[in-house]
Amino acid sequence: MVRLDVITTRGGDSGETSLGDGTRVRKDALRVAAYGTIDEANAALGLLRLHLAGDSAADEMLGRIQNDLFDLGADLCVPGTAQDRLRVSDSQCLRLEAELAGMNALVPPLRSFVLPGGSPGAAHAHLARTIIRRAERDVVALAAEDAVNPAVIRYLNRLSDHLFVLSRRLNGNGAGDVLWTPGASR
Repeated sequence: MVRLDVITTRGGDSGETSLGDGTRVRKDALRVAAYGTIDEANAALGLLRLHLAGDSAADEMLGRIQNDLFDLGADLCVPGTAQDRLRVSDSQCLRLEAELAGMNALVPPLRSFVLPGGSPGAAHAHLARTIIRRAERDVVALAAEDAVNPAVIRYLNRLSDHLFVLSRRLNGNGAGDVLWTPGASR
């Protein structure tokens, strides 16, 4: 377990922070932005869990995902891809794929784009999905400049799909989806 006795260290008052290996970097560095967006997504999932109306299966999935996102943040805060630190693995991606397939089997095929919304849970799932997509873009930008565990990008890609299908499930297995109507705003 991690033990944090002191929260306020004043170490970041000059605009720098420490990575997991002790390296000091600017707080606007790509790596810090990437794991900061992961933290934001994790908070959005915490908010989503408040809107599940007793759906214990979804709550359990999201609890596992929140733990995965902590692992993912730990992976990103240590530069490189060596396995001597906590790293996201393909087994976590495979679990997401299995959960996604199970949920997708319950919803009808799409015949239109889905507008974000519907039930409160579905709307929060869509918000979390868009934050995960931003995190994915941040990690891809980081990977263009520095080594990143490739399983991180795969995990984020699967997670955004997972949250999309979860939103449909939370909308009554697609019955409450709000479908896009081309040109409806004219």
